[in-house]
Amino acid sequence: MKAAVYYSTGGPEVFRYEDVPDPKCHPRGVLIETQAVSIEGGDVLSRAGGELATTPHVVGYQSAGVIREVGAHVTDRHVGQRVVTVSPFGSHAALRSVPVRSTWLVPDGLAIDEAACVPIPFGTADDCLFEFGRLQRGETVLIQGGGGGVGLAAIQLAKRAGARVFATASSDAKLERLRPFGMDEGINYREADLVREIARLTEGVGCDVVVDPVGGDVLQQSLACLAYRGRAITVGNASRGGRLLDVSSLGGGNRSLTGVYLGAEIATDRAYDMIQRHIDDVATGELTAVIDRTFPLAAAADAHAYIESRQAVGRVVLVP
Repeated sequence: MKAAVYYSTGGPEVFRYEDVPDPKCHPRGVLIETQAVSIEGGDVLSRAGGELATTPHVVGYQSAGVIREVGAHVTDRHVGQRVVTVSPFGSHAALRSVPVRSTWLVPDGLAIDEAACVPIPFGTADDCLFEFGRLQRGETVLIQGGGGGVGLAAIQLAKRAGARVFATASSDAKLERLRPFGMDEGINYREADLVREIARLTEGVGCDVVVDPVGGDVLQQSLACLAYRGRAITVGNASRGGRLLDVSSLGGGNRSLTGVYLGAEIATDRAYDMIQRHIDDVATGELTAVIDRTFPLAAAADAHAYIESRQAVGRVVLVP
């Protein structure tokens, strides 16, 4: 099969488009013919400096396609079904072998590229807001990095839940693209002082929940934006920044900071069923999986470079 592979980590230029052996179907798994790959934030970080589970390595968490082969012990999937899959690596390839439990059915009428963009962004956003953020109707939420996949999912889910939604982005133009999805107020972090702006917008109260996939210095600002009993959720480190975090502001206001990683929950019935509900809601149009651009799999390097340019709003998709 064809795959976008690399032999060492680094910039997008490490990708090679090569023939590699076809994966084998596990007795308790399925073999997928890939039709769309959603490039996740973790894929970019792994390519830049993650561990190589194989050499050459096929990176990638999330993809969707059609079942080509079913393992001998699998009874609830069959050849020809459309599914979206999540697994630690292997998405940037024409074929993918995954455990059956790592697949979700794609409803009739839902485009396969849209389905490919649902499980991780919407599952992560849901856990950040509700399972760990405990967001309630009428509360105020700040979504850092609103133009990313998790950010856009969080904006939609928070608005649907009846929250007042703030979001940050790197330009006014990107912020305008977020408004149709439920953002009430946008903050251009390159031009505005975030903490002061949140204080102004909330009349000094702060936000009940902050979802922060950016990390680094931004996470410190997120803590400063919290209201009394506010909950900050850190999910990933898109900035690739590292620093000692000052948490002294938490105690005085009974605030909290929680780290969220969907991978630790995704095998539970709760998370599995929640993700299927979001796929179904995207299929009916209640939620939207936003695709910014599509690249051929052979141009994986260009796609990763485009993501790192921070121009995208929503997910970037590869098509074999």
